[in-house]
Amino acid sequence: MTPTRHGHHYRLKIGLLGGSFNPAHTGHLHVARQAMRHLGLDQLWLMVSPGNPLKPTGGMAPLAERLASARRLADGRRIIATDIESRLGTRYTIDTMRELKLRFPRARFVWLMGADNLIQLPRWGCWLGITRAMPMLVVPRPGFTRRALASQAAQRHQKYRLAARSGLCLPWQAPPAWILLPVRENPVSATELRRRILEGARP
Repeated sequence: MTPTRHGHHYRLKIGLLGGSFNPAHTGHLHVARQAMRHLGLDQLWLMVSPGNPLKPTGGMAPLAERLASARRLADGRRIIATDIESRLGTRYTIDTMRELKLRFPRARFVWLMGADNLIQLPRWGCWLGITRAMPMLVVPRPGFTRRALASQAAQRHQKYRLAARSGLCLPWQAPPAWILLPVRENPVSATELRRRILEGARP
């Protein structure tokens, strides 16, 4: 985890994009590439969740199937699909964050979160602990971004929001610290993809 660069100890900068990936789609890849570029990340992990406590389990494909769909998007070198949450035995974001920091103490992690999840964040377990565990990159989502910026979580952490141009600094910031990724919203969603597959349309 700690290669050397120019003779100095070099810390890997790793973005974490957690989700159901039910299935993984081009929208996820779009976000991954934009985040890597904006934050100067070395790697981005697509963390396929064993199960989101806030999401219904009906219509959820098996973990192996969802992981396979994420691996088809990943290149296995800089963008990596992983079921690490399942192997860690964590279900809640705060527990996952703590375990990753323990196991990879020299990595600089940034947590990626869709604008829709920023709205829901106060419903998550230990949500204030989440904002203090890792710096965060909030990803625009159609129909949610404006509401997200007016949400309880955003308002409470307004003074910790950095300008978008500070992206390269974000992995080194002590949390709480967050940035709204300045990209065009990607309209692709897994829900729409599943609907079109069921109707026989091409994804």
